[in-house]
Amino acid sequence: MPDTLRAATLLAFDFGLQRIGIAVGQTVTNSARALTTLNAIDHEPDWVAIEHLIDEWQPDVLLVGLPLSDDGSESALCDAARDFATRLTRLDLPVQLIDEHLTSSEAANHLKAARQSGARRRRVRKGDIDALSAVLIAEQWLRQRDVQKLT
Repeated sequence: MPDTLRAATLLAFDFGLQRIGIAVGQTVTNSARALTTLNAIDHEPDWVAIEHLIDEWQPDVLLVGLPLSDDGSESALCDAARDFATRLTRLDLPVQLIDEHLTSSEAANHLKAARQSGARRRRVRKGDIDALSAVLIAEQWLRQRDVQKLT
């Protein structure tokens, strides 16, 4: 079966030094949803929890958001995100970096608007923003994949 038609599951990571937002996506539904936000343990990603999610979801690809600046230049966090992506490769899955600048602000705006409209009752927490940012990373990859299928 051609790769563009094969069903695939992906896990997307919105990497941060304090928290990592994680989302799951499916190529069959062409959608993604937030899974969780993991807190760093002693300034390190929670590798046990990450490996548990990978065992549970059996993804075909892992996506890591690369926090580029608005002008496309490297932000201060890019090296740490690349290091995280490199360390994910030890799990024997393909890892792709995705430009994710503005996903955090887009996620925060979306969650704040939902709260103001009454669609969301509890306050917006940083972990909620990170998890929704991971969804946006996954959705961006799914959109790029759809465009590639057309060309």
